[in-house]
Amino acid sequence: MTTSTSTRVPGPSGLPLVGSLLDLKRDLLGTLMAAHRAHGDVVRITAGPPGLRSELYAVFSAEGAQQVLATSAANFRKDNAFYQEVRLSFGNGLLTSQDDEYLRQRRLVQPLFTPRRVDRYADALTAEATALTRAWRDAPGATVDLADEMNELTLRSVARILFGADVESAVDVIARCFPVINDYVLGRSYAPVTLPRQWPTPGNRRAAAAAAELYAECDRIIARRRDHGAPAQEDLLSLLTRAGGEDGDRLDPSEVRDQVLIFLLAGHETTASSLSFALHLLARHPREQRLAREEVRGVLGGRAPRAEDLAALPYLGQVVKEALRLYPAGPIVSRRAVAATPVGDHVIPARADVFVAPWVTHRHTRHWPDPERFDPGRFTPEQERKRHRYAWYPFGGGPRACIGQHFSMLMSTLALAVVLQEYELEAETHDVPVDTGLTLCSRVPLRCRVRPSSHSRLRT
Repeated sequence: MTTSTSTRVPGPSGLPLVGSLLDLKRDLLGTLMAAHRAHGDVVRITAGPPGLRSELYAVFSAEGAQQVLATSAANFRKDNAFYQEVRLSFGNGLLTSQDDEYLRQRRLVQPLFTPRRVDRYADALTAEATALTRAWRDAPGATVDLADEMNELTLRSVARILFGADVESAVDVIARCFPVINDYVLGRSYAPVTLPRQWPTPGNRRAAAAAAELYAECDRIIARRRDHGAPAQEDLLSLLTRAGGEDGDRLDPSEVRDQVLIFLLAGHETTASSLSFALHLLARHPREQRLAREEVRGVLGGRAPRAEDLAALPYLGQVVKEALRLYPAGPIVSRRAVAATPVGDHVIPARADVFVAPWVTHRHTRHWPDPERFDPGRFTPEQERKRHRYAWYPFGGGPRACIGQHFSMLMSTLALAVVLQEYELEAETHDVPVDTGLTLCSRVPLRCRVRPSSHSRLRT
């Protein structure tokens, strides 16, 4: 944490002894919104008692986000406590690597994430979504928790794309181990003082056991893929083991495992968040749900959706984007400044911890009139062309933009199409307090009544 001070950057004063620590712990996103309203687009927030006090510089404007993530990206690195904890638990994959190592990994992995390559997974993604909707026929009281259901769907979908025939064993291990490791990483990232990981505390031992089981499962499957006598497979893990550059460079087994773990972390939980909130918003807004369903039925006519259908489902794509505006899976993005850098009318000092906040920027009234209103019409091509590129950035931006953006949009759109073709949705949960774990999540179940539609293929 930085100990720098700046009289030029405004911010909330907080309490005399702990600054804004309690506000941040109670409601991080609400505290950032209040700081933006009171102090502008660049804000300094202090937190913690004397001797352990830290400073956070939050940047809320689209122009500031562009500078931190893109134009001045070299000055804002992933050197903070959060990324260090992720590295130690999930390995040094694309999410956490930097400099030459990041460029090397990106060069080797990028060909596996082109839209043409990713679209090959559409049938598998649709099959998983269809299996989910079939299970809803037996939902008690015809009611489901969207958050739980979408987490299961995306976990199975991402694991199936990654592990192919080994999906069942992988899902069991991931579902058991990931929550333990996630909580451990999050707790250590924001604790003012952390004990060494090697100390045999109960928390350290639980996390180490979960990581060991997860690593062992990945290593077992990777070894099978590298067995030259085994049949060739086209799951993403197999492609990673074979990925190489023109110079013959390849990922070694530990690097393949690191990429797999990062894809699991960044792939299934973020898309689960996006899908659950998209369905929740549609369940709360009958008109928008009707428009989306009519588009889906008009294009699909009862058949399963395919990748090539996305271009013919523009309104459904707008629904996904508007859901990502209101509920970005990564509501804050952290960096550490390596040099003093002017941002807007202020200077962020070297070694400062810096946040850009899609949650706040996506509600900036300069770009979003009536920002809390759900309105997919904001994302027509004409409206998108009028806005600043970084008024909406749920997948980040600049040289570290998410490599899996097309995969996430494909999975989300296909899943929504399957659900809307089969069911009518009615929200039972309306007020949704959110929490910032590793990804945005609801603090309460997203209860939704699901009724098979008159055109459902599942009415048997």
